[in-house]
Amino acid sequence: MLDVHRIRKCFGGITAVDDVSFTVQTHSITGLIGPNGSGKTVTFNLITGLSYLETGVIRFQGGRLSGLPPYEITRRGIGRTFQNLKVFSEFSVEENLFVMGQPRDMRRCASSIFRRSRSIASGTKVEELLRLVNLWDKREEPAGSLSYGQQKLLSFVALMAMRPEPELILLDEPMAGVNPTMITTLVRLIRSFREGGKTFLIIEHDMRVVMDLCDTIVVLDHGRKIEEGPPDKIQRSERVIEAYFGH
Repeated sequence: MLDVHRIRKCFGGITAVDDVSFTVQTHSITGLIGPNGSGKTVTFNLITGLSYLETGVIRFQGGRLSGLPPYEITRRGIGRTFQNLKVFSEFSVEENLFVMGQPRDMRRCASSIFRRSRSIASGTKVEELLRLVNLWDKREEPAGSLSYGQQKLLSFVALMAMRPEPELILLDEPMAGVNPTMITTLVRLIRSFREGGKTFLIIEHDMRVVMDLCDTIVVLDHGRKIEEGPPDKIQRSERVIEAYFGH
């Protein structure tokens, strides 16, 4: 589904991503891991058009993404979350999903969207998604009043409200800062959506989650790929152990 080929990105005199290549197979869960500063989020930004490639090519379902603006990449079927939560804090939980679900030209008129949302919320996909994460009863509350973990759930299911619905989902540290119960919920949701046909690329520091959840793991260190393979191979890799723990 995704082919990242020899990508490179520098900031001033620092090379953040250097000659990195990997693939993401359809209907798989791929982990992108590495120590802090290894280039993981920069790689996400290059895939989603928030940063521009210096060299290399990125293809999604055979089509070239390199050089496209973020909204065009989204339209082709890629959605993502961020390390820093991106919710509309003053809008209601329900309104957050309706904004994500509108065609691009309708987002210019928020008041019209919200008036419409109150009249058709029940029985729609918005209701289905909010019930899935136990947020339906909080649908009229400001999103900013939710707990940190609940906001992460909201930002995750908001991707499923997008039109077109994304086929490839990039999650940037989805388990960071949430309690064990919420981690279990997020893992269950990811597996459920994968069974429903979605594909995932995940940055995550919780190694127990990564090893249990991912089919393939790509490891970066100082901007370069040092290993790629199934979890058992990654756990045995001396290069990976050295990158995390030193000699």
